[in-house]
Amino acid sequence: MSTQKAVGGKSKPSEPKAVHTRSQKAGLQFPVGRIHRYLKQRTQHNVRIGAKAAVYTSAILEYLTAEVLELAGNASKDLRVKRITPRHLQLAIRGDEELDTLVRATIAGGGVLPFIHKSLTINQNNKPIPINQPGGSSSGGGA
Repeated sequence: MSTQKAVGGKSKPSEPKAVHTRSQKAGLQFPVGRIHRYLKQRTQHNVRIGAKAAVYTSAILEYLTAEVLELAGNASKDLRVKRITPRHLQLAIRGDEELDTLVRATIAGGGVLPFIHKSLTINQNNKPIPINQPGGSSSGGGA
């Protein structure tokens, strides 16, 4: 008799393989399967959607989310608070030129960017123009 292992036939039941989602395979946090399902639901005329399209879309969404959250976290840290609010999101998106062109939407509760026109500010060298000058000709009344 030989001591070789038998090839073929039923083998002993081994441990079940670990389940790896498509997000884990791609190294992403966003759900690839769910985004693939949404892409298939939103197409017209039942067009086929490739598997890589969902992975690519998930990667783009994850990158944009991480970028916005990083900038909003920096804005909240500058204001010395620990919670990101819609105001911080607004400051982050409007402060970045590329995100500003990408997100052309109104953010509820975001407010506006602080801006004062240069003509309204007073320089150190120029004195403000007085409104009422005493002794000057006035257009109202008189005898």
